[in-house]
Amino acid sequence: MNKQNKKPRSEELYKAILKLESVEECMAFFDDLCTVNELLALEQRYQVATYLSQGMIYNEILEKTGASSATISRVNRSLRYGKGGYAVVFERLAEEGQA
Repeated sequence: MNKQNKKPRSEELYKAILKLESVEECMAFFDDLCTVNELLALEQRYQVATYLSQGMIYNEILEKTGASSATISRVNRSLRYGKGGYAVVFERLAEEGQA
C-alpha cells in the first residue's frame, strides 16, 4: 500500500487507553483487544527497549527475551530515531521510582 493512500490514524484507541485507571484495567482491555501472540510481541518489544535503554548488548537481550536480532534492531532504531515515546515512558517511570 502506498503511504499516500494510507488511512489516517485515529485517536480513539489512544484516548480510550488514557481512560484506564489501573494496571488491572489496562491488562483486561489489552486482553480483550489483542490476541495472545500480539500481546506477547508487544511485551517482548517493551522488554527489549528496557534492556537497550539500560545499555545491555544484543546477545544478552536475545538470551533474556528470546527476541530475534531483527526485533532487537527494530526496537533499537525506534529508541534512537523514533518519536520519543519510549523516552517519555522511561522518564516518567524513573520519576515515580519504577524504572
